[in-house]
Amino acid sequence: MMKRLIIGSMCLLMSFGSIAQKKEIEFTEFDLDNGMHVILHQDNTTPIVVVSVMYHVGSKNENPERTGFAHFFEHLLFEGSKNIERGEFDKYITNAGGVNNANTSNDRTYYYEVLPSNQLKLGLWLESERLMHAQIQEIGVETQREVVKEEKRQRYDNQPYGTFIPEIMKRAYTEHPYQWTPIGSLEHLNEASLDEFVEFYETFYVPENATLSIAGDIEIEEAKKLIKDYFGPIPRGGKEIPRPDIVEPKQKEEVRDTIYDNIQLPALFQAYHTPAQGTKDSYALEMLSTVLSGGQSARMYKSLVDEQQKALQISSFPFSTEDPGLYLLIGIPTVGGDLKELEAGIDAEIKKVQEELITEREFEKIRNQKENDFITGNSRMTGIAESLANYHVYYGDANLINKEIDRFMDVTREDIKRVANEYLTEENRVVLYYLPKSQQNQ
Repeated sequence: MMKRLIIGSMCLLMSFGSIAQKKEIEFTEFDLDNGMHVILHQDNTTPIVVVSVMYHVGSKNENPERTGFAHFFEHLLFEGSKNIERGEFDKYITNAGGVNNANTSNDRTYYYEVLPSNQLKLGLWLESERLMHAQIQEIGVETQREVVKEEKRQRYDNQPYGTFIPEIMKRAYTEHPYQWTPIGSLEHLNEASLDEFVEFYETFYVPENATLSIAGDIEIEEAKKLIKDYFGPIPRGGKEIPRPDIVEPKQKEEVRDTIYDNIQLPALFQAYHTPAQGTKDSYALEMLSTVLSGGQSARMYKSLVDEQQKALQISSFPFSTEDPGLYLLIGIPTVGGDLKELEAGIDAEIKKVQEELITEREFEKIRNQKENDFITGNSRMTGIAESLANYHVYYGDANLINKEIDRFMDVTREDIKRVANEYLTEENRVVLYYLPKSQQNQ
């Protein structure tokens, strides 16, 4: 997934607005007649505004014969529009002293600009042009095909362990579209016609599939008027938006494989099937992840890195997605170390949390960590704008920006033990050994 960063003024980067700790985030939301959802958060402490649009389209919405489209459009829609010449989109931002960015996941595509607040109109105009007047032309498509090829080379092919997510996904999912990643297939992109790209744009880049989230130094009533001026005239798309309803069959036995890569040190990757984000068990699994690898005082780090010295690095985290996702464990052994011994050590730490409740002290510590992470995540206008959009798109409830922490606080020690037993089982996982190519024929 690409992170586009255009360097603006340094003072702007240093002055993203912030909120006081534990202060409730107030916001206003409404729908335009064309179906676009709008969320506004006013904070006049610094003269900064974030203008963002989240489209509910990710790699899982793609035709299996045309994967990579959602990510490709993240690139393509910086090419220009009816009223913006090719290559000029970013210049508008930098000339205004701002920055912009975009990223694509399995579930959504997100664009944003951070601007001086007196440039709110500019941000609205640029995003309305992206939505209403994007130019899907052969020259732009060919240009971005080459950009995506280079990105794949840099982020996947030539990056140590860079292919582990695609390699895991295609083994963990046999039917669900999570089996391919947002980078998709370059062959599919090369084979696609211009008409296919236009059809994708007209299907997914429509007001009823978009959430406009603005946070920062604005006046609510003035912003409402401007939004209606810029986005109100855009017609609904009117097409049915594809929403996959495929349920991945329950995995019944362990999947294990070996990947030979251009690496110096071997690595272990484990992936366990888990419920979708936002479910009760997903919060317990996040808490479990903090117990196992949430810092140097966490269980796996202390045991496998400090005490047994079996690992150089160890981590675990939920790969959270809108549909049922994965829980990942990653370990790199010490130089000369054995992957089987490291795997046995990881499994032993999992067994401990399956058999005994974590201590009250650990429990209090991870609760504090989660509360701190939650507050920190909403301490900048960029975080607030994205969180508001995420909560609306995924859960239909933007106010989770204030209340989701309660879901973490509702998790008990018993819940953590239960989810460890329910999901972190051998038959429910994919295990990959990454080995240096030099060992392939040994």
